[in-house]
Amino acid sequence: MRVAPKLAAVPEPWVSVDETAKHLGIRRETLYRWIERRAMPAFRLGRHWKCKLSDVDAWVRAGGAEGDASDAGG
Repeated sequence: MRVAPKLAAVPEPWVSVDETAKHLGIRRETLYRWIERRAMPAFRLGRHWKCKLSDVDAWVRAGGAEGDASDAGG
């Protein structure tokens, strides 16, 4: 009996602030504010911020993006 080989899971890529903002439909400035003021999941690599979209989506679903209109920015 032949068993199919297990496929290695492909790691989720880190994406830029621009890609993350586009995914969420918001401006870059709003994304930077959320990273700074609301602890949005992101990783700083030198001068650049990187995000994993699955982490950002989970943060949004958990209510991390809820707030007043001044943070909406989109």
